[in-house]
Amino acid sequence: MHTRRALIRMLGAVALGHRAPASQPLFREVPAARSRVQWIHDNAMSPERYLPETMGPGCAFLDYDNDGWMDIYLVNSGQCDFYKPRKPVRNALYRNNRDGTFTDVTEEAGVAGGGFGMGVAVGDFDNDGNADLFVTGYRRSILYRNNGDGTFTDVTEKAGLSIPGWTTSAVWFDYDGDGKLDLFVCSFVEFGLDKHVYCGDNKLGRRYYCIPKVFRPTASLLFRNNGDGTFTEVSKGTEIEKALGKALGAVATDVDNDGRMDLFVANDTVQNFLFMNRGGGRWSETSLSAEVAYSRDGKARSGMGVDAVDLDGDGWQDLFVANVDREMFSLYRNNRDGTFSDVAQAHGIAQATRLLSGWGLKFFDYDNDGAVDLFLANGHPDDMIEMYSSQVKYREPLLLFRQEDGKLRNISTTAGPAFGVPLAARGLAVGDFNNDGRLDVLIGVNGAAPLLLENQTGAGNAWLGLRLRGVGCNRDAVGARISWSAGGVTRSRLKTNGGSYLSSHDPREVLGLGRAPKADWVEIRWPAPSMRVERFQAPAGRYTTVVEGKGSVQ
Repeated sequence: MHTRRALIRMLGAVALGHRAPASQPLFREVPAARSRVQWIHDNAMSPERYLPETMGPGCAFLDYDNDGWMDIYLVNSGQCDFYKPRKPVRNALYRNNRDGTFTDVTEEAGVAGGGFGMGVAVGDFDNDGNADLFVTGYRRSILYRNNGDGTFTDVTEKAGLSIPGWTTSAVWFDYDGDGKLDLFVCSFVEFGLDKHVYCGDNKLGRRYYCIPKVFRPTASLLFRNNGDGTFTEVSKGTEIEKALGKALGAVATDVDNDGRMDLFVANDTVQNFLFMNRGGGRWSETSLSAEVAYSRDGKARSGMGVDAVDLDGDGWQDLFVANVDREMFSLYRNNRDGTFSDVAQAHGIAQATRLLSGWGLKFFDYDNDGAVDLFLANGHPDDMIEMYSSQVKYREPLLLFRQEDGKLRNISTTAGPAFGVPLAARGLAVGDFNNDGRLDVLIGVNGAAPLLLENQTGAGNAWLGLRLRGVGCNRDAVGARISWSAGGVTRSRLKTNGGSYLSSHDPREVLGLGRAPKADWVEIRWPAPSMRVERFQAPAGRYTTVVEGKGSVQ
């Protein structure tokens, strides 16, 4: 199987006209034979072409056993009203063996899932120091509470999170500043056997996957953490409930620098949403006035993956959304006045993505030079697209943009063989699985094995890693502002949450120092309710735990 997979990858690279760079690739695929991650996604593809078949899977990096090494969680499909698998289909949890290999611990951990899974959001909702899992899916969601002994307990019903609809991405964040993680859940479309729509060519007798435009939109959900293991839906009566969408991606960030976490939500075939947190449980949906709702010509697009980052270092969060082919992706620069400007064309992103469909994505500093870069995972949603399009392909290549002199430059053709291989990519998670300070990438592939990419960028740039531990604020310190100075250059970062598509990332922060051997100082502005500010020094080349109120702890 591995030989056949290698041959397919080689042929794919040849088909794209790819030539491997003479130097070492920036990201190298870790084969399953080496990682021991043998899991494969079952997309349940059927002649009837049910829409959920093409949407997954999501994936996550997490440290479920608190040993300081990133483990892996992978979400699969499963039994539902339209799919009865002939053999067992389950999610997978792989424990990091700290030597580049992983061990499947799914059954003993009790996180095999159930139903037709979509994505996963990782967060410590009960502030006990253990990473919990919220798994989304078609007609079933699951909250797994981490017991701290290598096992999890399904507490979905007890927590009040039994959601009957079709959920996709989810985000843990503290919207009300009470020190507990709340949960935003993206709801997609009304779908079921009784609502399935036939799309296809009657003359040829072929069916294909419908564009979501033909399905009714739904309202996404916000749940408040009650602090006793239960949640209360608090989106009722708010603009979150009134904004009917087809949500696929979401990121929690603070776009107006008021200290409250806002939400940017990507919708498929209807306008995107920007939910501004006004405090006191009040939300304003401002996407239209902010100019992030539609394309430049006023059309709704197929929003899928999203992220937020301060790309230009001005202290304000910029936004990104990936769309389907011919719609082009958007990079929204924050104008600091409640509006955004699409600068994707100026960065070469619009041109590079014109014939691509984007799903998982993430801004991160892959080479630790201090500047934020961009990784994109792509693939068309319709496996039959090549029958009626001569330019668009079902499997598409990954893209890597490096920031140079304030601009993102497409370096995919020289980044290594992995970027010449077409994939039906979906979820994407970023994390440092080998603890070398270089962020690696995990990609969920529809109907295939996941792709684990090891970051091999040179060791010329220094780094330091932070594990933030909130005490008064939420344990994961979502919403913290991090500043650091190295070599006379000061940079800052907001600890957002969510982003990408159906996936969850390494919660640690890796700060790139460039050529400076160490950081002069690091400063943390902890989120509400404390808003405490602490400045300290942290050693380069290692991860340091920082506890709110105590400074750095070795």
